[in-house]
Amino acid sequence: MRYVVLDTETTGLDPLQGHRIIEIGCVEIVNRRVTQRHFHTYLNPDRDSDPGALEVHGLTTEFLSDKPRFEDKVDEFLDFVRDAHIIIHNAEFDLRFLNAELARLQRGDFRDHCLGIIDSLQHARELHPGKRNSLDSLCDRYGISNAHRVLHGALLDSELLAEVWLAMTRGQDSLVIDLGDTTVQESAELGAFDPSTLPVITVSEADLEAHRAYLAGLDKESKGQTLWRKWEPLPVEQETVV
Repeated sequence: MRYVVLDTETTGLDPLQGHRIIEIGCVEIVNRRVTQRHFHTYLNPDRDSDPGALEVHGLTTEFLSDKPRFEDKVDEFLDFVRDAHIIIHNAEFDLRFLNAELARLQRGDFRDHCLGIIDSLQHARELHPGKRNSLDSLCDRYGISNAHRVLHGALLDSELLAEVWLAMTRGQDSLVIDLGDTTVQESAELGAFDPSTLPVITVSEADLEAHRAYLAGLDKESKGQTLWRKWEPLPVEQETVV
């Protein structure tokens, strides 16, 4: 399964007021692993950023003046997100800007270019109702270091969100056993899993003896009060035949 974690930075809050995208960052996740593939670009919006937005991302008009425009990077961008589920934190915000940019070029709706949209903010709210679910808050909650995040940046935020998403969705959704050179093939559907491929590992006599010694030590410490003694079957010669 292929996912792309996406984030944007913009000149302001509303594309209907002429605000534009100035940075796009995308990180790829395949089979629950972040790959080395990513898409990142700064964009010249042909306008200034609002003061409030500039405080958030720090991308000045001067810095962006020699960067490509959205139409120069749109094909590369859409090629990257094609055939992927897109993960966005507060997806509605980014989608409004992406659709506004695509509309200027008559390239349709962003959803037409990917397999679907997942809003990680909505998912976080369902997992942690009543708590703060900003990216910084989620990083703190899941023990993900964001100390290097002084300003917002689309690629950096996508990298952090990828780690947060994997932490939020951690769980056994498939049977995977990795034993050095022997790997049991992961299956997306449990029903397709073939248990006959599981390796059989036999416990050695040395392991059994070590286990018996450990239990004996516990039994001694508890002065014979360990619960498993009550459940042990009687030796054959002590069983009563009716």
